[in-house]
Amino acid sequence: MDLKLIVSRLGRTMLGFSGGLLVLGLPQPLWAQSGSISGKVVFVGDAPQAKKIRVTKDNEKCGSEILNEELIVSADRGIKNAVVSVAGVKGKAAGSATIDQKGCFFAPHVVIVPTGGSLDILNNDGILHNFHTQSSKNAVINKAQPGFKKKMTEKFTQPEVFKVVCDAHSWMAAWIVVTNDNSAVSADGGAFKITDVPAGTHKVEVWHETLGKLTKEVTVKVGEEAKITIELSKK
Repeated sequence: MDLKLIVSRLGRTMLGFSGGLLVLGLPQPLWAQSGSISGKVVFVGDAPQAKKIRVTKDNEKCGSEILNEELIVSADRGIKNAVVSVAGVKGKAAGSATIDQKGCFFAPHVVIVPTGGSLDILNNDGILHNFHTQSSKNAVINKAQPGFKKKMTEKFTQPEVFKVVCDAHSWMAAWIVVTNDNSAVSADGGAFKITDVPAGTHKVEVWHETLGKLTKEVTVKVGEEAKITIELSKK
């Protein structure tokens, strides 16, 4: 059979198949209906200097001082550890996240846990820590974690933002954000990116432990990256 005729018939067959899919109304995959949101969280005003906390215990593991992570602003005013969420847009399915106790501080300082998901709590210091949550919707956790216990796992079932501390080291603090929403934490320099956002206009909510909350609208187009700048300032 002539090669051109074969190609022609194949093309008509594929077109008919494609048309059949349209008639059947099969749903498109998420990536074909969505875009992304990226940008930077910035501090309005002069960038404050990072503060240090004096270490008063277990200096052989912890050193003499650590960085206070309540507010970290880069030289170009980018804010680290801000949580950016697309309200009402479901994030990843319930899974696990990780927080480590290393060098006598929590890493990361802000961790996102999907609602119904679990948090692996590591202890790489090899000394006694205590994991104590200041939660209200989720059951309070107050558990010692000796140096030999390298991992504990806890589950969180209710959306909530709460602080966690170590009762053995008073300067240690972090935040856990339990949420259904598609979210990201801003990195060094304030950059963030959220993928798999359905096309349309959405409310983007920003939270920071010392600078509070802010909401703005963002329009996302299929296959495109909506870029925004979020400005926060001291209250």
